[in-house]
Amino acid sequence: MDQYSIIRRQLSPAVITGKPLGMGGSQGRDTATGTGAFYVIEAMMRKFEQLPQDTTVAVQGFGNAGSVIARRLFDAGYKVVAVSDSHGGVYCRQGLDIPSLQQHKASTRSLQAVYCQGSVCSLVNDHESVTNDELLTLAVDILIPAALENQITVDNAAAVKAKFIFEVANGPITSGGDQILEDKGIRVFPDILVNAGGVTVSYFEWVQNRSGLYWSEAEVNQRLQTKMVEAAEKIWHIAQSQELSLRTASYMYALERLEIAHSARGTRNFYVS
Repeated sequence: MDQYSIIRRQLSPAVITGKPLGMGGSQGRDTATGTGAFYVIEAMMRKFEQLPQDTTVAVQGFGNAGSVIARRLFDAGYKVVAVSDSHGGVYCRQGLDIPSLQQHKASTRSLQAVYCQGSVCSLVNDHESVTNDELLTLAVDILIPAALENQITVDNAAAVKAKFIFEVANGPITSGGDQILEDKGIRVFPDILVNAGGVTVSYFEWVQNRSGLYWSEAEVNQRLQTKMVEAAEKIWHIAQSQELSLRTASYMYALERLEIAHSARGTRNFYVS
């Protein structure tokens, strides 16, 4: 931003997003990915009459996105039974106390990562230990891969027992694994929808920078919820009406929006000229 502003010879905060608040950043940007995913989960679970207190959740990844979605679900009454980070994870059939896990990880973060210090897995004295691979195959209602890509593949997809998967990480399921999950009847809500909260609030930051009017965190989250739920509902409708997977329906919706934009410009004449 600084270098671009020098080139333009004027302050240009809108050129990049994710800035600190004092430099024109947006409220709610640091938690936007997890918050947006939560709004999608809430909207979709209502379609299956799945009550929060009766819904078990496992979250792979307890970083910026995973810890936020785990906390949001916990506060909403969902039973988060397992979480993990790069060192390992913990499991409790009765449900984990997510605020305590967040506090523990934050309090040990500055220590060396020896014996899982700074990790949720250092609480195995209070809970069962679980590896990242084991977490993916737990018998839960909702599985949330929120860590790295390529976590569910042809090698382990058949062992996945979750009813619903919400991709918070980028590309956590390979194409081969995705086909196996679809054949098993597991509903996969794709990353192109579920983790779009981050880029959506980046767009909000750009809008605020351009207008010079800045919103409260509550306003940001309200606008984010509207965008995420609207997109989820449209994708769900396409998937149901066309009998498609939610991933294919997401791409169809994206292509439809592109087609509308191109057609508005008269693309037939544009490309033949």
